[in-house]
Amino acid sequence: MRRKDRERDEQFALGVADKCEYAVMSMVLGDGTPYCIPLSVARDGGCFYFHCAPEGQKTDALRKNPRVCLSCVGDTQRMKDSFTTAYESAVIFGRAEEVTDETEKIHALRLICERHTPENMENFDEAIGRSLKRTAVWRISAEKITGKAKEIRHE
Repeated sequence: MRRKDRERDEQFALGVADKCEYAVMSMVLGDGTPYCIPLSVARDGGCFYFHCAPEGQKTDALRKNPRVCLSCVGDTQRMKDSFTTAYESAVIFGRAEEVTDETEKIHALRLICERHTPENMENFDEAIGRSLKRTAVWRISAEKITGKAKEIRHE
């Protein structure tokens, strides 16, 4: 990181990842083209889970090259009196692996739903019964986590 004064520790970065509305995952397609896509993620320790369709461009890319970068942005504030934005971010480098164990899939989906739609959890078991077989779940095992905060100091 070029601006060491903005660098934050891993705990800060995990906090940003835990509260971001969505994360953007970057990967490389089979032909070398860069590709990124927004995801709803949930974390369990050093693993980040997301769900998707069992087939498609994203899954093809991950099966060919599981190395990914996950970018999360937390609190942002546009400055009204200057041409800048205050924000916090986390970048997670890791490897994605499809979850095939049904117990882990349900655990991951529960984490995602509890995080993003907690008011609808009474319908979770019914939804799992209907869609578990046609839903893919992937785990990103974090290998490197960095955090950054751009704070505005008014003098």
